[in-house]
Amino acid sequence: MFTGIVEEMGRVEGIQRGRQSAVLTIQAEKVLEGTKIGDSIAVNGVCLTVTALSPRRFSADVMHETLDRSALAGLRRGSPVNLERAMAADGRFGGHIVAGHIDGTGRITQIQSDDNAVWYTIQAPPHVLRYIVEKGSVAVDGISLTVARVEETCFAISAIPHTVAQTVLRHRKEGDWVNLETDIIGKYVEKLMAPPPAREQAGGITMDFLARHGF
Repeated sequence: MFTGIVEEMGRVEGIQRGRQSAVLTIQAEKVLEGTKIGDSIAVNGVCLTVTALSPRRFSADVMHETLDRSALAGLRRGSPVNLERAMAADGRFGGHIVAGHIDGTGRITQIQSDDNAVWYTIQAPPHVLRYIVEKGSVAVDGISLTVARVEETCFAISAIPHTVAQTVLRHRKEGDWVNLETDIIGKYVEKLMAPPPAREQAGGITMDFLARHGF
């Protein structure tokens, strides 16, 4: 589990592409402290397993599924990336619950300065937007951010200068694709409140059942 508080920006040193997969080698410093092979590091919000380590870099395998569902496929040698180690049991919870399993990608449609803040408007698919609520949390490229506005096809966040300076947001341009992960709690609540048909037929509690009995 992660918190969406980026620890440092690393840089892609190499990409070894297979037929449908890839191996990323990333330059880093802080996230390597105490890290060992097999540990998890979120790269632009995607949880990857460390497969090789050296003093100033680590490598991780990226599966076909991950490349298909994330913006990692667009990385190039030299690309900056957000990095965060998995949360320690005694760590401070500064962001929100981030699993590192993204729900999809979005495209930045507008970047606008507003005094000392920067607004990013992000177009997202319906299956992602359904879980995004105003003043709720969303992870954009692994950054825990507060949703400032939600519209029919997009949402917007307002980032403070520190967040922009310390993350890949400062490198993002209009038209760029970003990884999106919504609040995991909303997805579980929806699943529990709308059980599959098999359970409904077996007499499970449904929204219709509750309404019929006055709840």
